[in-house]
Amino acid sequence: MTSGLKTPSSYYIELITTFAPRPITNEAELIATQNRINSILDKGNLTQDDKDYLKVLGTLVYDYEEKHEPMPILKGVALLKALLEESNLQPKDLIFICKSESNILDILNGKAKLTLHQIKELAAFFQISPTYFVEEN
Repeated sequence: MTSGLKTPSSYYIELITTFAPRPITNEAELIATQNRINSILDKGNLTQDDKDYLKVLGTLVYDYEEKHEPMPILKGVALLKALLEESNLQPKDLIFICKSESNILDILNGKAKLTLHQIKELAAFFQISPTYFVEEN
C-alpha cells in the first residue's frame, strides 16, 4: 500500500531542515519566517521545491496574521479608496461608471453618495459583492 505522497528531493529536505516550518506563535517567529520567504524569493528562478516550500511558509504566515492581525472590514467609500490604491487606479479610471471625474471625487470626498447603479457597476468591475459598497449608517 502506498501513501500517495512523493518522496521529497534532497533539496526540499535541505529547505525544511535549514528552516523547519512550524506554526508561528509570536512576532519574532513571524519576522524570521518572512525573512526566510524573502531570501528564497530574492534568489530568483524558483524551483518547484522552492514554490512548494514557500506555499507552506506562506500558509503559516497567513494563519498567524488572521489570528493576530485581522484585516479591518472596509465598506462603502473606504473600500472604494482601498481598491483604487490596490489596483493602481486613479479616480478618472472610473469615469465610465460615474460619468465624470468630478462625480467620482465628490463620492470619494463624502460630498455625494454612491447610487445603486454605481454600486452594481463597481461591484462588477472589481468582481466583488455589491453589498460591500453599501454604507451602513
